[in-house]
Amino acid sequence: MIDSLPFYVTVVFVLTTLLTIGFLFRSFRDIRSPRMPSGLLIFLIPFWMILTAWLAMGGFYEQFQYVPPRLAIFGVFPALALIALYFVLFRGSFIGRLSLPVLTLLHVIRIPVELVLLCLFRFGFIPQIMTFEGRNFDILSGLTAPLVFWMAFRGGRINKPLLIGWNLITLGLLANIVIIAILSAPTPMQKFGFEQPNVGVVYFPFIWLPTIIVPIVLFAHLASLLQVSRRTGQ
Repeated sequence: MIDSLPFYVTVVFVLTTLLTIGFLFRSFRDIRSPRMPSGLLIFLIPFWMILTAWLAMGGFYEQFQYVPPRLAIFGVFPALALIALYFVLFRGSFIGRLSLPVLTLLHVIRIPVELVLLCLFRFGFIPQIMTFEGRNFDILSGLTAPLVFWMAFRGGRINKPLLIGWNLITLGLLANIVIIAILSAPTPMQKFGFEQPNVGVVYFPFIWLPTIIVPIVLFAHLASLLQVSRRTGQ
């Protein structure tokens, strides 16, 4: 069924996923020690991409009748558990040393993500409510990221109030679309999109949206807020 999508939509999404990972890897490129946290991510993320792609191509995530859905247990939860583990074990030694400017600029990837979601809606794979034509305003996060990047780090000083406020607002926009997406899936919890439910994200390569892109975006927000809250005198 996903074969009915134009090939360029798939290409744009795959490139967006790779760009998201590239931003993340770039944010810790200058961390020389300890190497274990960064090395572990460099191994785990490609492994997770391959595993979720393989499961998606086999139709594993398409079984919506299970409660909780397979996507939640075998797609989203492991990524969230890894984020929590990093904040417990490597909060100061790794997360606190990531490049804050790179973590801020990373959010430009939300522009192509929203354009892909619009295409998925147009071809019947997600409801309109999940796009910027509906109730998803997350494209604003991507559009404002370059401006915030420029304003927050110019003059050799960090604009803490701007970064805190922007990260909290855009984190709220992320939470908004995640909740809409969950309630639009054809599960017993469905509240939206009954005529055109959210099924597109269980197919390859769009499975990488909930399993790769969203966790990285969430991690970037949390890491940025942690860093800014710890900075003094700037």
